Amino acid sequence: MIAAQLPVADIVVFAVYLAAVVAFGCWFVRKSRSTDEFMAAGRSLPGWAVGLSIFGTYLSSNTFLGVPGKAYGTNWNQFVFSLSLPIAVVLAVRFFVPFYRGTGEISAYHHLEKRFGAWARTYAVVCYLLMQVSRVAAVMFGVSLALQALTGWPLPAIILLSGAMVTLYTLLGGIEAVIWTDVAQSIVLMVGAAVVAATLLFGMPEGPSQIFAIARPAGRFSLGSFGPGLGQSTFWVVMAYGIIMNLKNFGIDQSYVQRYHTARSDKEAARSVWFGALMYVPVSLLFFFIGSSLFAYYQTHPALLNEVKAQVAAERISDRRGELSETAFQDEVRLEAAALEHADVGDKVLPHFIVNRLPTGVAGLLIAAIMAAAMSSIDTSLNSSATVTLSDIYKRYVRPRAGERESMRVLHVATLLWGAVGTAVALAMIGVKSVLDAWWKMSGTFAGGMLGLFLLGLIARRARAHAALTGAILGVLVIVWTTFSANWFTGDLAWLSSPFHPFMTSVVGTLTILLVGLLVTAVSGRDRRQHD
Repeated sequence: MIAAQLPVADIVVFAVYLAAVVAFGCWFVRKSRSTDEFMAAGRSLPGWAVGLSIFGTYLSSNTFLGVPGKAYGTNWNQFVFSLSLPIAVVLAVRFFVPFYRGTGEISAYHHLEKRFGAWARTYAVVCYLLMQVSRVAAVMFGVSLALQALTGWPLPAIILLSGAMVTLYTLLGGIEAVIWTDVAQSIVLMVGAAVVAATLLFGMPEGPSQIFAIARPAGRFSLGSFGPGLGQSTFWVVMAYGIIMNLKNFGIDQSYVQRYHTARSDKEAARSVWFGALMYVPVSLLFFFIGSSLFAYYQTHPALLNEVKAQVAAERISDRRGELSETAFQDEVRLEAAALEHADVGDKVLPHFIVNRLPTGVAGLLIAAIMAAAMSSIDTSLNSSATVTLSDIYKRYVRPRAGERESMRVLHVATLLWGAVGTAVALAMIGVKSVLDAWWKMSGTFAGGMLGLFLLGLIARRARAHAALTGAILGVLVIVWTTFSANWFTGDLAWLSSPFHPFMTSVVGTLTILLVGLLVTAVSGRDRRQHD
């Protein structure tokens, strides 16, 4: 087992780091005794710290594992997502940050009720909470896959343990614990990534240039097809997806909007967006490079590649182990391993490399970096989900005049609730082939309508509730169709299924809501003028 190969020094490094982060997060309990401190850190934090927290949220364990896994198995097509970030940042700093700082409302969805009615706020809240549950589950599952490969521990046990730890310090420390632990974890993550990249560069049998000699002809540096089709993950499809999702992040995502309020000034809030988002571009490039380098490295070390394939094959047929003798099971593993493609083992290669090729002590640092990446995403989701539960559900529909003590109790209970739900969904994800693909598909589905409503309210000043509602209804129908029609319509009815790639779900949903809302607004305005 891999666990037996992991030196005690690495386990100690990882354990010390984990204990230090949890203790550090819990230390902020003294600064989260009021709702304003729990949700907005007293609106007193420097922009660089908030920016590193934004950066840490982007760099989840899905980036640490999923991005190298995709680059190893396919190409750099999904790096185009990062290239769309500057477009979203310009709009965020120009419009979104001043808008939310000006309202003073901690909730990202309060203004939707003023604009279109209670239904719009509730719709956005439901979409957001579903998306955060998906995010917590995908990140938790992704990091647990890595830790399983690194330690040999049972996957369900790792998911439960990691969920409990992050929920604990988020519950006690509030948003300030989230941001400052994100700062520390972002630094650990970048150091870890740099160590892996350097080890690969200088660990090739024929030197660093061998990486390019092997990976480039195999297409591992390609940005994908530049064709016009929308049914494949082309450059343009990922660019469109990235623009929509990053606008959604900065414009209507509670976890980002909440950070705007933690900054001590408007200038610091704007600076945090630039700092955090633009850091992600070169660092994500580094992760894609790691994936391509791993591809080249494992081509020059076929015995290591066979080990990874055997591990994946054994996991795939583990449910049959009790039915077969050990010899028969090993034969099945060899047959299954021989049929595996590079894309099938992408998520397993980096953990295998960490355990088997890094010096003693360094592997522990990398395990810590992977866990850091996961914590930076999960704690953010839990805190923002608790904030939405209090601001947009409890105080809106249950107790509008809830006192401070009651509100703090709701925040604590909600943190526990969403931590438990996210952990349960992570357990349900066991068996998913690609963590990154699963997260992108789920986020695109749940986020598809939120941005459309926000943009309609921002662009069309004359848009009213009936225009937004019509757009939202049609948008949801389109999102459902693009998400599920491939399963519903087969055989002779296949022509009724969506021709779009799953990444287009959020794009098509957003545009449907926006364009239908604009059309209904224009028609309604013309009718009113004719009536007058």
